[in-house]
Formats: sequence, structure tokens, C-alpha cells
Amino acid sequence: MAPPRDDTGAPVPVPDRVRRVVSLVPSLTETIAETAPGLLAGATDWCTHPAGLDVPRVRGTKNPDLDRIAGLRPDLVVGNTEENRVPDIEALRGRGIPVWMTEIRTVDEALVSLRRMLAEACGVPAPGWLDAAARVWGGPRPEGPRRRAIVPIWRRPWMVVGHGTFTGDVLARLGVDNLYAGHAERYPKIPLGELNAAGADLVVLPDEPYRFTAGDGPEGFPGLDAALVSGRHLTWYGPSLVEAPRVLARQLDEPVRADPGGARPPRGRRA
Repeated sequence: MAPPRDDTGAPVPVPDRVRRVVSLVPSLTETIAETAPGLLAGATDWCTHPAGLDVPRVRGTKNPDLDRIAGLRPDLVVGNTEENRVPDIEALRGRGIPVWMTEIRTVDEALVSLRRMLAEACGVPAPGWLDAAARVWGGPRPEGPRRRAIVPIWRRPWMVVGHGTFTGDVLARLGVDNLYAGHAERYPKIPLGELNAAGADLVVLPDEPYRFTAGDGPEGFPGLDAALVSGRHLTWYGPSLVEAPRVLARQLDEPVRADPGGARPPRGRRA
């Protein structure tokens, strides 16, 4: 029987029974830990969920410790085309370690990709939370006027979400259009003056990868509503998908507004 193929079309020689998995992506770590916790044999330093996760660490998504990973004797490594570097993935495959790569740029792709990864790569049935995520994201879209947003992910220099991203699709489903969705780059560097002149009526500031806060971010966009949102719910594809529409809708509806004296504390409570 031919081996299954991952999201990139690469054949992955998965063993008949997978007992040890190393994850190179926080979202995939949470996915496996919540679905089949006994499988997880290693994760990156950035894998923070579920809380109290106690597995060996293999450094970051962009600089994994390949010797450490090999020493954990995984039956399978799981990664993502956006999060992980091709040379690292090819090096692991060169050592004879099967690697399953996901490629996720929309909510629909996330639901399909995670189901395939769990069933075809890890050999476990689809969990109830994945069905719940499909239900909440399959509901009606918000009605009313849409908002036009800038979505920074970094400052010094300022970087924003561009075209073809999971983050952009999540926001679009919640009634927020990314003004840089048509940019040639996926995460372009844009001068702050140009961002302020783009014609947005909202700036969406997640708390990762850069940790924007009420006092660090909104002041760059005086007179513009700034929504401080959970980066995990905006950018992660995993169990967080179930509560993401509710959490993000509330946070998007509770913006702060910076003034020349600085940002006011946000109204309400963040998730």
C-alpha cells in the first residue's frame, strides 16, 4: 500500500502504529496533546498549551535541535509549511524520520488538514472538539457593516498580515477585512506613516508573536480604534478554534482608542 501524502503532496512512510510524535508547531502540539496525549514525545519551546505540558523541548520552530529530535526516537514529526524551514525538514527526512507537513491558510483548510493529520499520520480518530469547531465556524456569518483593518504582527520594524493567511481568513469570517490582503507579500514591512494613511477604521493588535498591549501599540495609531486580541485564538488552528469566534468577536467589539497622551486601558476583560 502506498504511504499517505501530507498537505504538500509528499509521501510520508508512517509506521503501522505511531507511538511517539514530536511536534514543531504550537497549534499542532495542542492538537495532539488534547486528542491523544500519550503520543506526544517532544515539542518546541514555544508550545504553551495545554497548560502544564510536560514533554522534552526541542528549541524553536525556526531553529529546532535536530540532534535532540532524533534522540527522542520519534515515529513521526509534524510541522507546518509556514512555521518551519525546508532545510530543517529535509534534514530530518534525511535521517530517516517521517515528517508530516501541514499547509493551512484558511479555517476550512485547518479543519480538513487536522483531521487528516490525526487519522492518516497519527492513527487516531477525529476528536469531538474538531467536530465542534466545524459546527461553530460553519454557522452564519456576522451581519452588518464590515470593518477595514490593519493587522500588525511586529514593530521595529512594523510588519503586518498580508495575503493568503489563516489570520486574514479568520478575521474575514468575523466581518473584518484586512486592508493588506492584496499585498504581494504575506507579511510585508510597512512604514508606520503608510499604515496610518491606509484608510483603516480598525487596527487589530494580537498578543503574539509580538505582545501588543494597551500601552504598547495603540499609540502608533492615534484616533484609530485598536482591538487587543488573543493571538492564540487569531492565529492558532487547533482546539482553540472552538472558542475563537466568541472570544475574538468580543475583543473586536471592545476597542481602545489612542490619543496624543497615549492609549487608555482597554474596556472589559481579555480572554
